[in-house]
Order: sequence, then structure tokens, then C-alpha cells
Amino acid sequence: MDEQAKQDLFRGKMILAPLTKGGNLPFRQLCVEQGAEMTMGEMALAHKLVKGGRSERALLRRAPQEKIFGAQIAGRNASKLADAAKMAEDAGADFVDLNLGCPIDLLCRHGLGAALLKKPNRVATLVETMVTSVSIPVTVKMRMGFDDGKPRYLAIGKVAEESGASAVTLHGRSRKQRYRRSADWDVVAELAERLEIPVIGNGDLFTYQEIAGRWKESGCASVMVGRGALIKPWIFKEMQQGRDLLLNEQERLELLRRYITLALLHFGNDERGRTRVRDFLLFHIEFFTRYRAEPAEAFDPAATPRLQLRQDTPSGVEGVHALLYENSEAGHAHLADLLLGELASLSVHAAAIPPAGAESG
Repeated sequence: MDEQAKQDLFRGKMILAPLTKGGNLPFRQLCVEQGAEMTMGEMALAHKLVKGGRSERALLRRAPQEKIFGAQIAGRNASKLADAAKMAEDAGADFVDLNLGCPIDLLCRHGLGAALLKKPNRVATLVETMVTSVSIPVTVKMRMGFDDGKPRYLAIGKVAEESGASAVTLHGRSRKQRYRRSADWDVVAELAERLEIPVIGNGDLFTYQEIAGRWKESGCASVMVGRGALIKPWIFKEMQQGRDLLLNEQERLELLRRYITLALLHFGNDERGRTRVRDFLLFHIEFFTRYRAEPAEAFDPAATPRLQLRQDTPSGVEGVHALLYENSEAGHAHLADLLLGELASLSVHAAAIPPAGAESG
């Protein structure tokens, strides 16, 4: 693949972000069934991959259904990152991404993730080494800076481009902001204008109107969704159909059942497997219960993103459907145990529950 083909891979795409814990293989399978064409695995640590950690290597595994799959790796040692990138390529990844955006304190204290935004020369070495170690594209995902008031996105973006990266993803927040403020899409637009390689915009994408509006307004080559997909995995189908799909409670329960089925198939329908599935399910239900089926307003770049808002629970919803609006750990656990108990009692096969549809509007 020549460099132009590598760059073109990242144009006109809606990409599922690398989601720690949330981006497990069964969830990615669910997103593919809901229209996702480009997916990314959970962040893997380079030094653990090279050391041979079994759990870390599992993060490189792709599902057969994933059409274009990227592996994201975090590290600060060039040699280990090169070896880890090669492992990702050998495992079947279509591209490999260097994490420069993870805000987690533990990683940043060890000089990984967003901490590398303070070291452009180090970033240059890391990207160059990764690029020379693999034949697949190398990309970079970053935040706009480590601290408020000290933007680094232009400098790091240029360094990544000059070092051979095929694309750059920019999340429009600093590391310090975490998710407390709305993402700044003006910085995405500025970076897209400055770089020749594709810029992928990321942050607060939740409705069809927001995605289409931000995409056009910023001039970015592609967009990446994270929390929006966790809340409503059918977000990819919305883009395909060019409209918001307002799912009712029964349709959303079908999606949760489908996820549990895929997870039991992947992790196993034994005691150990069900324990793991329940842990992941609780994570997903916490996001899934944030959804409210309300028509979205026309895109307004100055408005607070819908992802940052919390709507009231609709009246008249009862029984298991009411659990889809719970905002408590006890409520989430109750829903998880109901659904998992229902499905784990079955002999789970791939066709136990067919892929859930999202055709309501």
C-alpha cells in the first residue's frame, strides 16, 4: 500500500474510537452489525505486549466481521512500540495507532498517553520508528494539549505528519479538562486546514445532525465516535440512513440481549465467562441508560452538545423498561442480572438472538 492509499483509508469514514473496557470484541461486533465499517480495539500497552502478556495480546484480536480494524498502542519506548506495532500487524490489524491522548493519571505519571504531548521530539522518534517497523498505516490520536492554556495540537500534528503518520485524530479537549467541558471543534478545523494528511475529528458526537454538522463545518476528513456509540450503538446506522433513529424500550432491550449473546459466545457461558460478561455488561448499561428517545434539534454549533445534557425520565414507563432509565448502581445491577440470567439459561449459539434491527424512526 503506497502512502496515498494509506491516507485515503482515513477519508470519509465514521470510526469507532478505541474504548478502554467498552471497546471489547463483542461490543465491536454489535457496532458492526449496526453499520460500523471502521473499528478500533482497546488501548494495549507496548511493554506488556512485548513481554508476552496474554490479556494484552487479546486486545489485538479482531472479529471476522470487522471490515477495517485498527489496534491502538500506548508506550514511550521506541523499540518496544516498534515491536508492538509489528505484533499488531501480524495479528491482522489494518492500521496501528499511537495513543497520545489517554488522560488517566496512572499512565500519565509514567510518561504515556497525553503526557507525551509535552515532548514533541519524543513523539517524532516514536512515530518514525513505528512507521519503519510495519507496512500498514500508522496513525496518532491526541488531545489538544496536556494543560489548559498550553495547546500542543498544531506542533504535535505537524511532527506526526513529518514523521510519516498517515492520519491524526484530534479530540478537542485538553488532558486536564477530561470531559468536563464541551469539545472544541474549532481546533479540529484549524488542524485540518494546517495538515496535508487526513485529520479525524473526535468529541461530543451523539446525533446525526451533530455529526454531519461538525464534519462539514470543520472540514475534517473523517469523524470518530466514542461515548456516543456506547450510549447508542446504532449511531452508525443513523449516519448510513441520514437521520436520527429513535429507538423504543423494547428495541433497546433487544440490543442489550444481542450484546449479551455475543459476549457469552466470546467469553463462555460458564461461571467464569458469565462473571466476566456481567462486569462488562454493568459498564455498558451505565452508558446505555443515558439515552432518551427525543427528537434532536437542527445542528447549532454554539449549542451545548446533546451528549453533555441529561434528559428527564419519561413518565408511564414501567417494569423492565423502567430499568433502562435507572441512574443507580443497584438499578444497573438488577437489569444486568435479569437479562444475563435470562440468556445464560439458554444454550447460547450464534443464532440464539438474531442481529437486532434499528429501523424505527
